[in-house]
Amino acid sequence: MAEEETTEEESAPKEKKSSNMLMIIIIVVLILIIIIGAVVAVLLMSGDEEAVDATSTPPAAKEKTVSKRSTRSNSNAFEDTRKLDEIGILYPLDTFTVNLKSDSGRRYLKVAMSLELEGEELSMELDAKAAVLRDRIIRILSSKTLEEISSKKGKQKVSEQIMDTLNAMLSDGRIKGIYFTEFVIQ
Repeated sequence: MAEEETTEEESAPKEKKSSNMLMIIIIVVLILIIIIGAVVAVLLMSGDEEAVDATSTPPAAKEKTVSKRSTRSNSNAFEDTRKLDEIGILYPLDTFTVNLKSDSGRRYLKVAMSLELEGEELSMELDAKAAVLRDRIIRILSSKTLEEISSKKGKQKVSEQIMDTLNAMLSDGRIKGIYFTEFVIQ
């Protein structure tokens, strides 16, 4: 009987030690989960701040700070090597606010842009086709994801896609460039 009492007394501290050890392990795991969650949240939020780096500089400001190189291997709408006096007639468009393509549907894009026209006669055609042009631009912008438009290269691709689409619809001239005067992602 004396032996039975000693085994019961020994098992009680062992159970207490194992439950304390289990509690410590659970607390350590919870702390690690919280730290990992905080790191992931900080990384995700820092990526959004770069994407939200709100408005791009207006075309006039871009042209004042450009380099003097005259050629590039890739000619596109963001060709900022041209001088200020080489920019054609600018046709400002109203602001576009669209939902971006995403699973949650909680991101939107607010964009204002100006079209660089080849000649003055094109502005009359743009006025006549304003509703159709806005529709095409809205369709293009709303089909993009945050990842597609948050980088400089992504903005360039969107600009080229809009320019190609609009030029296919025009008969009195063509659009030479697109300048984003406001570009906000939220």
